[in-house]
Amino acid sequence: MVDRILGRAGKPGADAAAPAEPAPERSAEDHKAAVWARVQLARNLRRPRTLELLGAMADEVIELHGDRLFGDDEAVVAGFARIGAYRVAVVGQQKGADTEENIRRNFGMPHPEGYRKAMRVMELAERCGLPIVTFVDVPGAHPGPESEERGIAEAIARSVGLMTRLRVPIVTVITGEGGSGGALAIAVGDVVLALENAVYSVISPEGCASILWRTSDEASTAAMAMRMTATEQQALGVVDQVIAEPDGGAHTDHEETGRRLKAAIVHELDRLTAIPVDLLVEQRYRRYRSLGAYTEVPTEVVPPAAPPRSGLADRLRGLLEAGSRAIPAPLQVGRRDEPPAREDV
Repeated sequence: MVDRILGRAGKPGADAAAPAEPAPERSAEDHKAAVWARVQLARNLRRPRTLELLGAMADEVIELHGDRLFGDDEAVVAGFARIGAYRVAVVGQQKGADTEENIRRNFGMPHPEGYRKAMRVMELAERCGLPIVTFVDVPGAHPGPESEERGIAEAIARSVGLMTRLRVPIVTVITGEGGSGGALAIAVGDVVLALENAVYSVISPEGCASILWRTSDEASTAAMAMRMTATEQQALGVVDQVIAEPDGGAHTDHEETGRRLKAAIVHELDRLTAIPVDLLVEQRYRRYRSLGAYTEVPTEVVPPAAPPRSGLADRLRGLLEAGSRAIPAPLQVGRRDEPPAREDV
């Protein structure tokens, strides 16, 4: 299975006797190193987060807190902002820049109340007719027992379901590490943008390597196999546009990164707001229904093989078994569990 994921399986119909062409081992290693380097850039601690990007691109930012059910999750930032000529609702994950802030924000891994806060803001945006912009930067939702007790799976599923039917334009931006359902919960957009060094995957490379190779040491190989870089996700049709970062990466110039993102977001909002609402929701539905689509190819029906001819021993065994079935069983008089009569004794 590992060979099939990595694309090393033999092609159907290939001549088994023909020697396989030697793979360019050095180029494969270079590709793996390049992919892993992008994963490390996506995880860079100095990379701009949601609040830093909003500070660089938005004129006004009003943050809302709490989910009105349990509490406030600081791993999720939600509120309203003005980007260009548009007043929008914004939702995004927020990691910390140092250890103390990371602990306070739970290293950017939301609890259920974080997603419920996001849903509260998105529903408010729909009532007000405001577009929604989401910023994805999360290794995954918080996996601890407290999240399970408060319904993390239900919160993620309900957030995905809500975003599929919101009657306002949604622009999603993958800014750093987009991992698993924690990312997908706020990534159901009409258009998905990604920064050049962002990654997007169903599981972290370490988690994938632990499942397939029973060790996280193969994380770089798993990252290459999953095709998780922004350009590869664009080729797969998951990401619509890749935004170039400043030289050296987004962490070198937050202001320039925000300026480039702002131009792309405003351009997409211009396009999406011109689409009728009913058509917008229908296109969003069709977009996600088409992901992972496949075609069934008819195959030739193979006739059943003729039953093997039985040998002499098999025929004799069959005759004996048929004869034993033809002999009637002896007639039993009375119940077997009755005691014998006195005269019989």
